[in-house]
Amino acid sequence: MPREREITEPVDLTLANGRVNPDAVGWTRTPLHRTDGIGRGRVGWGRNKRWEYWAVTSETHVAALVVSDIGYAAVTSLFVLDRRSGEQITVDAISPLGRGTTLPGTLDRGPARARTKSLSIDIDPTPDGTRLRAHSERVDLDVVAHIRPGHERLGVVVPWNDRLFQYTVKDPARPAVGRLTVDGVTSAMAGGASWATLDHGRGRWPYAISWNWGSGSGTVAGRTIGLQLGGRWTDGTGSTENAVVVDGRLTKISDDLRWDYSPQDWMAPWRVEGGPVALTFQPEHLRKSVTQLGVLASRTHQCFGTWTGHVGEVAVDGLFGWVEDVHQRW
Repeated sequence: MPREREITEPVDLTLANGRVNPDAVGWTRTPLHRTDGIGRGRVGWGRNKRWEYWAVTSETHVAALVVSDIGYAAVTSLFVLDRRSGEQITVDAISPLGRGTTLPGTLDRGPARARTKSLSIDIDPTPDGTRLRAHSERVDLDVVAHIRPGHERLGVVVPWNDRLFQYTVKDPARPAVGRLTVDGVTSAMAGGASWATLDHGRGRWPYAISWNWGSGSGTVAGRTIGLQLGGRWTDGTGSTENAVVVDGRLTKISDDLRWDYSPQDWMAPWRVEGGPVALTFQPEHLRKSVTQLGVLASRTHQCFGTWTGHVGEVAVDGLFGWVEDVHQRW
């Protein structure tokens, strides 16, 4: 099985000239990369991407929020799915030159905030986790994504070359507690039945890219399981973003994974295999999103549903989560 280098000491993501630091290429069990150099100065203007994406799942709802600065614009969004009725609410906003958006240079070193006419989002580090708040005309979200002592989080640097690279932190299976209000009706995000997942990104991307992402969080056979799977965008880089977290302990998977699904029928089962991974995903809801705004264009098909199968000896039958197929020009 291929191996990647585990980094165990703090390191700067970029060199003084803005290129990737060779010592930063590898993976971590806890965030150790300092990423303050991304987005500063003129190096790679328009290619620098910074974002915080959080998804919260419960037995009744999915809520996802984005605060991002993609170099020439801020992209902010809120998505809510009612798993019982299938109703979806989406609020998107794009602001030129990052207007109304604040992001910390390095993960957990400050708040992330977005303010638009239709949506406000606040992401604040707290002593025991991260507080997530979002407000729009129809939706009000206030949830704390708790982090337990010793909980491990996957960090990976993916290098396409010394100018184009991405640092990602994928952090599933964070216990979530709080509330979600939709059209005046409040639903509790209860401990033990609600989970938060982070996708933190800092990097400099090619203009056109495609990826798969799969995630799941929950309790299976008395163990808390976090599933993190990726594909396509890491091909040929020597890095992967694949891991499983069991009761807070992370096992890195360095194998490239094979994704088998039908773009003609997104609701058909998806298969993800490779190395110790042998999984099937059964969709229950499909989210489609298309954006076409000049140089910025994206097409997303994201399915929510349940996982079955195993990662090594870890069974994931019944784990709720999602898979997605994304084509991006930015």
